Amino acid sequence: MEALDGNAIAGTLLERVGAEMTAARGSCAHCNATAQIAELRVYLRAPGTVLRCPSCEKVVMVLAETHGALRIDSSSFRLHLPASEDLPRHEPHGHVPRRA
Repeated sequence: MEALDGNAIAGTLLERVGAEMTAARGSCAHCNATAQIAELRVYLRAPGTVLRCPSCEKVVMVLAETHGALRIDSSSFRLHLPASEDLPRHEPHGHVPRRA
């Protein structure tokens, strides 16, 4: 079975999470390798969508639809979240300040 890259699930993640996630970085819980979601190996021909670490090939994420709801198990892929000062600040009335 041929693997795709993490961009294959970009639309699904955007719909589910509400943000573009393929550039998000994380590390494999099995081998500690760091990768962007776009670099993970995606296998679509399973009872769900399986994402594997590009370094050790272990499963790091599974997406499966059950009863009309998408379930995401990413317990083996630790996302590296930006520092709070890098996140957009909440402004009243939905205003987000522009960055220079």
